[in-house]
Amino acid sequence: MVVLQELLGKKYEAYLAFIRAQMIKDQIEARGVKDARVLAAMQKVCRHCFVPEDLRTRAYEDYPLPLAHGQTVSQPYIVALMSELAALSGGEKVLEIGTGSGYQTAVLAELAAEVDTVEFFPALAQDSKARLARLGYAKINFKTGDGAAGWPERAPYDAIIVTCAAAAVPPGLAAQLKPGGRLVIPVGGEEQQLKVLTRTAAGLEERAVCAVRFVPMLKDAA
Repeated sequence: MVVLQELLGKKYEAYLAFIRAQMIKDQIEARGVKDARVLAAMQKVCRHCFVPEDLRTRAYEDYPLPLAHGQTVSQPYIVALMSELAALSGGEKVLEIGTGSGYQTAVLAELAAEVDTVEFFPALAQDSKARLARLGYAKINFKTGDGAAGWPERAPYDAIIVTCAAAAVPPGLAAQLKPGGRLVIPVGGEEQQLKVLTRTAAGLEERAVCAVRFVPMLKDAA
């Protein structure tokens, strides 16, 4: 019985690896994401580990999935795109705003030297911290609070990724970028644009990437 269970477990893991590979080919590479390190991270991180148990059969489908408190696990393509836009080579210190289930956090941990992550909801933060620890991620620092404030005590950052939409770019986040650092953030209300802001010697250089739909950034947690 134990041998059969082990065999079935190996077959199931192989199946999950196969559908992750299909997700990368059909949903991510087909839309233009090319960074080999990002693609490898998306293959390694098990999205089914970061979604509610009753939604695990849908973990590799092409859309976001709901979490508690009205939050979501982002669409795989968007996670890959934002990770590529951060342009990480492996030695960076990164700030994530909106830990959620920890899926984007795990991808960033595969790509950067150190990840700080801020979550508005304490319960989500606690669950994600425990989940990421179980999966073996040790270079992640957690904070609960107002995402617009960032984590100034630990700044500056090589990159900041925001997984919730701000009405306007929070000046506190932009101020926490190193020279050459990149802020990847959805901006807007009903209509949102994914933007990349880069800190240059002349100030912030901004470009719009594409239309997106994220949950709104929340402030002043009680």
